[in-house]
Amino acid sequence: MTDTAPVQPEPTQTFRLWQKATRLPFGSRLFSAAVSLKAPYFRTVLPHVVDVRPGRCVVRGPGWWGNHNHIGTFHVIAALNLAEMAMGVLAEATVPATHRWIPVGMNVRYPAMSTGGMTVTAEWTEIPDFAAITSGQDIDVPLRFVDDAGVEPVVGSITIRVSPKKKR
Repeated sequence: MTDTAPVQPEPTQTFRLWQKATRLPFGSRLFSAAVSLKAPYFRTVLPHVVDVRPGRCVVRGPGWWGNHNHIGTFHVIAALNLAEMAMGVLAEATVPATHRWIPVGMNVRYPAMSTGGMTVTAEWTEIPDFAAITSGQDIDVPLRFVDDAGVEPVVGSITIRVSPKKKR
């Protein structure tokens, strides 16, 4: 019996776009703007995608008044908006063209208050074996929220359903 690792899929269109964009001056900002044009509600938190690779995406939101609530802390819904962007870019940079994905749930807690800006990392410790997914499968995308003071004010994950694309 041999132990074989899942075959790494070819780089996705989104990951190739990230690689091209980040060769340019302000490329990560251009990439962030492009994602925000595709999904306009992300613009509300002024997101900046700072790292993308298969299985990982890091998004930063500034500590400006538009991301803060009435008590001056980073609003949890703004943090979750950053999390959705991080999860979505991770999925687009990782899930091969043979499959599709859609978010089906979010599990979050707010154990602490935050200050300043927020950085959200969506990361799989191990990339799923997409070739083995032959019908819908729910996969958790763990999230790490860290504010400018190093506090983790939100803990959570987003569940996506991954399934093969239907043949046309």
